[in-house]
Amino acid sequence: MDNTKAREWDNDHFLHPWEGMETLGRNDRTLVEGASGIHVVNDRGDRLIDGPGGMWCTQIGYGRTEMAEAMAEQARQLAYFSPFSNTNSTAARFAREIARRAPGDLNHVFFTTGGSTAVDTALRFIQFRNNLLGRPEKKIIISRQKAYHGSTYLAASVSGKERDRLWLDKADDLTHFLPNVNPLYRREDQSIEAFLEEKVADLDTAIQTLGPDRVAAFIAEPILASGGVIVPPEGYHKRCLEVCRRHDVLYISDEVVTAFGRLGHWFASKDVFDIEPDIITCAKGLTSGYSPMGAAIVSDRLIADVTGMEATFSNGYTYSGHPVSAAAGLKSMEIIEREGILDHVRRMTPVFQGRLQDLAEIDIVADTRGMGLMGCVQCSEAGAALGELQRDYQLGARIDAECQKRGLILRPIVNMCVFSPPLIISEAEIHQMFDILREGILAARSST
Repeated sequence: MDNTKAREWDNDHFLHPWEGMETLGRNDRTLVEGASGIHVVNDRGDRLIDGPGGMWCTQIGYGRTEMAEAMAEQARQLAYFSPFSNTNSTAARFAREIARRAPGDLNHVFFTTGGSTAVDTALRFIQFRNNLLGRPEKKIIISRQKAYHGSTYLAASVSGKERDRLWLDKADDLTHFLPNVNPLYRREDQSIEAFLEEKVADLDTAIQTLGPDRVAAFIAEPILASGGVIVPPEGYHKRCLEVCRRHDVLYISDEVVTAFGRLGHWFASKDVFDIEPDIITCAKGLTSGYSPMGAAIVSDRLIADVTGMEATFSNGYTYSGHPVSAAAGLKSMEIIEREGILDHVRRMTPVFQGRLQDLAEIDIVADTRGMGLMGCVQCSEAGAALGELQRDYQLGARIDAECQKRGLILRPIVNMCVFSPPLIISEAEIHQMFDILREGILAARSST
């Protein structure tokens, strides 16, 4: 199929996320025209392993006929309802099923359009609650360097990827960022245990310096996904939650990536990191990418604080609780449970992480890290963790290109190869994916 016109239209009319102005109108993006299982198909008919799993979201894989049928049936019966003054049984059932799987007393589900709006909703609810409790000054949100929480104004304001913050305005008066929690960047003479103590102390010091009466919440991804699959030291989240409790600071666990199976559990907060946060945000795997949807899940305790007050939480979206998206989410849950996909992820994790760690022997690989079915290979031509930015970009692009030639799509973030394939990936497919990645890295190295 000749897609020359489609490429022209893409350059002329489709303004993409993270669009670089220096190449605007001159891009040659891969046209993805089909998909099945863990593979996508480009316009030339090439099948490629979807290393990033779409955007961390295609849990049950592509081409699920029963997903399409469930969504079509819901669309035929009821394609839309107004969530402001009505409700719908499909959305109500989906909220119940999410609450059943969420940890602790997180039983109130506010549906949104995606992860960004889920984070915005969580932050706005915290502001709303503090206003009603007579604490209008308790508004500062503590986040972390390399964190990514979304693209809407408040969500972007608490995101700490420095290059994403260069040209857009942010609510700087509402945010405070803690230093990088990546153990790769600890001092040479510093143990992991000492690094953990330092990172926990960073949070405690920040709250005390800013003032507990002014700090509203700490927001943290269990694993900093878009920041490069950064895994904080073991025990970090539990220790940080203890700090928050001591200072009456709420804990938001941003599970947009880690929920719905990525680490082998419905939610990672309790089952993996042993915490019960005040709010969990989620999206992506919520519907396995088949339809846009997100959610902020709020604890009973927070809801009880404002129940009965004469006030309206005037935050909402035209598509909150969209019935077709809710039907997709329910069907995805059904498939995950029926096929034992959470157990499958836990079985595949040692294979996946073992192959990931094997890449550390390549001289240009500076670090390999991950958890569950998510991973990152950080490369540098000098073999060091820190490199020249432009050279790092070029190296990442070369690896991506070499892998695509061999049948694998990655998500290159500067010099980091990030991947989170569909959760249905088999052991043989894991080996195939890492074989291609190894070949791609070696080919990119030899082309310097």
